[in-house]
Amino acid sequence: MLKQKIWLSLACASLAGIMFSSSVHAIELDEATRTVPLGESGKTIILTAEQVKRGKRLFNNSCAQCHNGGITKTNPNIGLELESLSFAIPARDNIKSLVDYMKDPTSYDGATSIAELHPSIKSAEIFPKMRNLTDEDLFAIAGHILMQPKIAAEKWGGGKIYY
Repeated sequence: MLKQKIWLSLACASLAGIMFSSSVHAIELDEATRTVPLGESGKTIILTAEQVKRGKRLFNNSCAQCHNGGITKTNPNIGLELESLSFAIPARDNIKSLVDYMKDPTSYDGATSIAELHPSIKSAEIFPKMRNLTDEDLFAIAGHILMQPKIAAEKWGGGKIYY
């Protein structure tokens, strides 16, 4: 009987732990965190909870293999942190420009198409994960990328130092 009570207590404690940790992950991000630049005009947009969730899932499925933690495995000098995104030509520090990039990527200086090297809608026949992504999906992925500096701070795009 004592063993049963101990096992029951352990099971209840374990279940409570699971429920508590789930609720921590379910906390919704505030509007300031979900506010990201929409375009070059300085306008912003507040991402919905669904866009945040979708962006994270799609980024992890389609982009994280090469950009885990916001780094770029093929070139650790250029990450997905806002500084690198803003110095690209054209700047890729807003939703519109990131969506354009995911549709038809160019080199960091904007001079050359890299669609055959970088997954994109243009190269979906080479990169199958890109085939079914809609404009809404690309919007959500871009939102995820732009929110991460607010969530992960210096770790996002931090390269070998943090990962």
